[in-house]
Parts: sequence; structure tokens; C-alpha cells
Amino acid sequence: MKNLLAALACSCLLSPLAHASSSDAWAQYDKAVIASCLKASGLKNPQPSGRAAQFDDKVGYSALLLQGQYPQKHMKGQKGIELCLYHKASKTAHVSEWDSIAPTLKAR
Repeated sequence: MKNLLAALACSCLLSPLAHASSSDAWAQYDKAVIASCLKASGLKNPQPSGRAAQFDDKVGYSALLLQGQYPQKHMKGQKGIELCLYHKASKTAHVSEWDSIAPTLKAR
């Protein structure tokens, strides 16, 4: 009985710490998503456009919009948008040009 009470007391005292580490873990995950997506981007000076969309673990991906400039000379510094999909299990990012969403972003 003493062991049960001791275990219960410890879990009550340590439960706030679990929440703190959880938010720290999310912050580290967000940083990893952004860093991986920026590295995978083909844009010049890419920046996240908002926060990453977190999908259910069954899906296995997070999505992040990036904005920057096309580096090719013939694009003359034109702004570009990419969609980055970050694979949670492999911790890899995959990007695709998604300029077709630009009118929707401008309408905001």
C-alpha cells in the first residue's frame, strides 16, 4: 500500500513536467519540419507561410507552405510558392511548386 501511495504521489508531482516536455517536444518538431522544408526548397530565400498543418499519425505527414523567389535568371525574381510535405517517420521533406494557390493567398 505504501508503494502504491508513493507511486501515486510521484505521478501527481511529475505530471506537470510531462506537459512541459511535451510542448518542448512539439517546438523541436516544428523546428525540424521548418528546417527540413527550407533545406528541400528550390526557392531563393524561402520562408514559411504560416504554421505547419499537422495531420493524424495515420497519415504520417505534416504540410507547410513556403514562399520565396525563383532563383532562375529567366524568372527575374518572381515570387514562388511551394508545398512541403514532411514525412514524420523518415524525417524527410518533399516539396512541389504550388503557385496555383497564389490567388487564394492574395484574397486574404
